[in-house]
Amino acid sequence: METSKKITVATTVQAPVEKVWKYWTEPTHIREWSAASDDWHTPFAENDLRAGGKFLSRMEAKDGSFGFDFGGIYDEVKLHEVIAYTMGDGRKVKITFKGRENETEVIETFDAETENPIEVQQQGWQAILNNFKKYAEQATI
Repeated sequence: METSKKITVATTVQAPVEKVWKYWTEPTHIREWSAASDDWHTPFAENDLRAGGKFLSRMEAKDGSFGFDFGGIYDEVKLHEVIAYTMGDGRKVKITFKGRENETEVIETFDAETENPIEVQQQGWQAILNNFKKYAEQATI
């Protein structure tokens, strides 16, 4: 596979890293925030959060017109710090969590795919990350 361009998206969540980590990694929470817009949802998510563990979620348009599976295998998991994984198509993703008192910076870097423009990919991943921020700041443990 040729070396692809890396894309980075980031946000700062007004919540401690322990809560951010829990909401990012537990399937119950993933189903609540993992969508780029209100007309999409994630009806299924499973997560074996450990190096070598697998994850899978199903993202679908709420009207049933389109959907896809999103999954991969974890390469590295450092509690409250780093999650790195390889997607089913071989692309790599690394998420860094930087906790500071009552806020957490979440930085996600991923290999671009070749079907869609870089800007579209960045906007889509940022929209999901923004949805996560909104959910994590509003929800209670």
